[in-house]
Amino acid sequence: MLQGMMQDRPLSVPSIIDYAGELYPDVEVVSATLEDGIHRYGYGAARRRIAQLAHGLRALGVKPGDRVATLAWNGYRHFELYYAIAGIGAVCHTINPRLFEGQLEYVVNHAKDTLLCFDLTFAPIVKKMQGQWHDGLRYVAMTDAEYMPNDEELPELLCYESLLAGQPEHFEWVEVDERAAAGLCYTSGTTGDPKGALYSHRSMVLHALCCIATGIESHRAGKRILPVVPLFHVNAWGLPHSAPLAGTGLIFPGAKLDGASLFDLMEAEAVNSAWGVPTVWLGLLDEMKKRERLPKGLEMVLIGGSAAPQWMIEAFERDYGAEVIHGWGMTEMSPVGTTSMLSPGMKAESQDQRIAYKATQGRRVFTVDMKIVDAEGKTLPQDGQASGELKVRGPFIASGYFDDEAATKAAIDAGGWFSTGDVAKITPDGFLQLVDRTKDLVKSGGEWISSIDLENIAMAHPAIGNCAVIAVPHPKWDERPLLCVVKAEASDPSKEEILAYVGERVAKWQIPDDVVFLESLPMTATGKISKRTLRQQLEGYRLPGMEG
Repeated sequence: MLQGMMQDRPLSVPSIIDYAGELYPDVEVVSATLEDGIHRYGYGAARRRIAQLAHGLRALGVKPGDRVATLAWNGYRHFELYYAIAGIGAVCHTINPRLFEGQLEYVVNHAKDTLLCFDLTFAPIVKKMQGQWHDGLRYVAMTDAEYMPNDEELPELLCYESLLAGQPEHFEWVEVDERAAAGLCYTSGTTGDPKGALYSHRSMVLHALCCIATGIESHRAGKRILPVVPLFHVNAWGLPHSAPLAGTGLIFPGAKLDGASLFDLMEAEAVNSAWGVPTVWLGLLDEMKKRERLPKGLEMVLIGGSAAPQWMIEAFERDYGAEVIHGWGMTEMSPVGTTSMLSPGMKAESQDQRIAYKATQGRRVFTVDMKIVDAEGKTLPQDGQASGELKVRGPFIASGYFDDEAATKAAIDAGGWFSTGDVAKITPDGFLQLVDRTKDLVKSGGEWISSIDLENIAMAHPAIGNCAVIAVPHPKWDERPLLCVVKAEASDPSKEEILAYVGERVAKWQIPDDVVFLESLPMTATGKISKRTLRQQLEGYRLPGMEG
């Protein structure tokens, strides 16, 4: 085959900050900090500090291939670590601080991290866990000398700002193969130990380019994005890479993620779009309801992480005039797989139809291939009717798990497709509709009931603050759906009222058999409802009439 005659230059993560620093030096990165209020600088100044940090890390002996861990909020120092670590050929291992203690022990020891950089908020975790982490791990407090903790429990603690002090503001990035590892992120481990997705320079750059190519208006020079999705969770959906590449400003919220704090920061910093999971937007919507308006300047909200209920999309679009982009992806996909960007023809349709499109998970990002298969692995038609397990492949989708042969074998089929564990439908025009997670479907009398569908319907009831549907045993039907409800503030709905509301919107056999009212729902480390924990909490529950 005739080969092209193009230069073979490696795609690399630090080339992104070089580009942003050169073309968009004054586009701001703004951070709500733990110590000094608001910090702000442009991509040009960020590039210079990243170079200083790279020199500082190398002076500590960090080598290409070493894993450097972070335990931090969304802020400028965490952003700098993303680039400086990759720039010296090392691997940035972002740790989710909401992991359980056993999971925190596992991910650090499994990754064999050489250095752990943490925000002061997480000092108690570090002090508690250091005896369970491997010997030789060193620690860096992400602050300056003024705020360094004087703590005998961390006697050899290093200071982040001291690593930068006096270092040159230019660094020749270590040139590595574009397939070399640049980032490491572990799944939250809802079953078994967490599994590590090991991203390459190539995959991260391609992911950033493909996210920009979706046409989402927030990726524009001069726009300002607020990533509420954490930098410790799947690279904040790639925003630390795609935003600088597009010349888009980043507004980091730090540790305060409540509705009022987010509203005030959005307004003060003229944020155009904000990205986060549905639970975050519940708080913001409550605050908007109190103030009877959107934050000034907010044009778009991107919702991902778990399925967005249709009522939430309608609230933003109908009540407040903000555009919603619904997205889907996974840690193993870097993570963005689909977005609900509409074609010009679709945008010209009625608002009801536009919202219906956005209630799906959207259409695939360029380079992401998708298919649905039956239990035998046979490909099913994309007709919007057939449902099966969703499989994906592409250049920024995991080909396996870091140092975990058994998990790799279970996830990747013989054709190289990654098994997502989601049950889905795909329409003829490419819209993905998640039916459920394979483990969360309710199998009743041989028929499948989608917990997602029931939850979305129930969440539209104004007296329901949050809810989840799980399967419970039934002697005749095998399983039946149970609706677990957290009441909305100042509301007291009855079980009968809720079941009647749901019953008007689904087939009779899909109506949940009971409603259980709870003070709160258990959450995973990534802000999703933990149905595994919920099933454990309700293990002894019996449906009405079956208590004996």
